[in-house]
Amino acid sequence: MNFKIFVTVAGLGLATALVSCQQNSQSANDQNEVSAQALQAPYNPVFYDSLKVALNSYYQLTEKLVADDSLGANTAANELKGHLDSLPVNLLQMDSAKLADITGITGSMSAELVGMVGEQGIDGKRASFQMVSDMLFDLIKNTGIKGDTVYHQFCPMAFNDNGAFWLSNKPVIRNPYFGKEMLTCGETRDTLIYK
Repeated sequence: MNFKIFVTVAGLGLATALVSCQQNSQSANDQNEVSAQALQAPYNPVFYDSLKVALNSYYQLTEKLVADDSLGANTAANELKGHLDSLPVNLLQMDSAKLADITGITGSMSAELVGMVGEQGIDGKRASFQMVSDMLFDLIKNTGIKGDTVYHQFCPMAFNDNGAFWLSNKPVIRNPYFGKEMLTCGETRDTLIYK
């Protein structure tokens, strides 16, 4: 009898969380549609071409985590690392302090991706992915990305309700932190549109 009560309470809790997640998602999406404005991407087009290739690898990594594909995530993480290591940051014409920040961000992402591949379980890979996502968002905010739109999405329930962000090239939510378990849980918190 106690088991039945536990299953019923657990089921109600999950249903409540899913409904809450969906309600938050819709209101945030409505606000982002109104507030999105085109931003400038003022640096060398060769840098942006290389950054787009890296960003596409990041999106592939996201999809592997959505699919709960640990081996595929390793392959995508290694590919992303290679693209980040070859970013032509020397083409960015900015002051040396800002350039040092950019170089630090790309180096930290590369190191985190090595750690991600070393993680045995999908949960450890997702924790590394969170850090890579945050750093990649900082990189894009500092440099821009020519002709692209980046959706900064958030899952409030990730990591024991501490929440976590990720980037997407689509407004639709495909949650890499829960995968199939809670695929559409999340919301778009920011939309970066670059000319």
